[in-house]
Amino acid sequence: MVKKSEHPLVGNDRYEGFCVDLIEEIGNVVGFSYVINLVPDGNYGGKTATGEWNGMVKDLLDRRADIAVASLTISSVRSEVIDFTKPFMNTGISILFKVPKGEKPGLFSFLNPLSIQIWLYTIASYLVVSFALFVLARFSPYEWHNPHPCNAESEYVENKFSMANSLWFAVGTLMQQGSDINPRAISTRIVGGLWWFFTLIIISSYTANLAAFLTVEKMVSPIENADDLSRQTEISYGTRSSGSTMTFFQVSKIDTYARMWRYMESKRPSVFTKTSEEGINRVMQGNYAYLMESSMIAYITQRNCNLTQIGGLLDSKGYGIGTQRGSPYRDPISLAILQLQENGKIQMLYNKWWKNMGSCHGDEKKKDSKASALGVENVGGIFVVLLAGLALSVIVALFEFIWHSKRSAKADRQSLCMEMAEELRFPIRCHGSTKKPAIRNRRCSRCPVPDVAGEAPNGLVLVEVGRDGFKEIHR
Repeated sequence: MVKKSEHPLVGNDRYEGFCVDLIEEIGNVVGFSYVINLVPDGNYGGKTATGEWNGMVKDLLDRRADIAVASLTISSVRSEVIDFTKPFMNTGISILFKVPKGEKPGLFSFLNPLSIQIWLYTIASYLVVSFALFVLARFSPYEWHNPHPCNAESEYVENKFSMANSLWFAVGTLMQQGSDINPRAISTRIVGGLWWFFTLIIISSYTANLAAFLTVEKMVSPIENADDLSRQTEISYGTRSSGSTMTFFQVSKIDTYARMWRYMESKRPSVFTKTSEEGINRVMQGNYAYLMESSMIAYITQRNCNLTQIGGLLDSKGYGIGTQRGSPYRDPISLAILQLQENGKIQMLYNKWWKNMGSCHGDEKKKDSKASALGVENVGGIFVVLLAGLALSVIVALFEFIWHSKRSAKADRQSLCMEMAEELRFPIRCHGSTKKPAIRNRRCSRCPVPDVAGEAPNGLVLVEVGRDGFKEIHR
């Protein structure tokens, strides 16, 4: 590029850039002097409609230049008429596009921190835990307690965990508000503790990711790669005429690239540009994508934050220095390029002109990638822990039931199976109440039998349980 200066410059001092520094380094290694001249038509070199060459290639063929130093792509067509040195930079065709505008948050954007799958799993976990808490509370004898502690002779015991209360306990925990009822048995406490741990992880993950969604503006690009570009017609796309990129699409046998060439060739007004600057200006106007080398795209996007690269590379090739056929300069320059690559000088020049002088950073353009919905791969382990805890609580509740039944059977002097059967009668009733008699009427071979119906031996209380509750028959 032409150097900007307040004072008039002459000779090679008029120009600056990566290629200017590169040829200077090569000249120091090989030991030659040079004079920089710009090509008249501003083209790299391609065949015209009449079959003649233009640009830098024509200057080499006409021997008006000894070498061509530029982002000159090494291609088979050019190699038929000129020679190339070893490539000093690798590149490939990519897509230059305008940075998409930020997406406006939706009415239900607060749901975005978690994926739909996690939301469904959380709702299912809430229902399963509530039902498990309800069943285990009825099943465990230690969850039934005297509602009037001051009255030791209360005739019934009560269970706080009805189905409605179980649902309320679970939702209160999930909302981080707690509940006015708490489990008493070990089995139900295991369920409650694991549900508290589950809600801690889910709420913490949701809160952390919600902060990322609120502080990051999500960008939505209408195209993600060349295939998306080829399958739509709303966004125009083209490349520079008489260049290696145009030749790539023209001769490509890949369906996607052949389809793109047919579109570009038939599109009116023409989507081809005479210079790269013209293509960049069309991209800035919007609704246009420009196909060019990725190294040039990286150079442009480092200086213009409104432009970005879409997708990866469509091909792989390199930039080389063009020379005349049979030129004695080719081999010494190739060796110099290899030497500069080995000692890191070319990489230093790349960093100087691509990164250090740029005002944009790739991290800012890709900031939307930092905020993504949490999926099963992120928090799936907490669901596994919850299921394992529910299984453990069922085992503990079974031991509680057996242990209590064994103690009651010994006190009532009857078999364990009979005691367990009587204990199960009330919990398995679908329309069962949250209250049950504290003392039940039992019959066994060792218990005295009353002579008259309703007569209670030894001052025991006979209780009759009906649909309307229970009532004392005799004391």
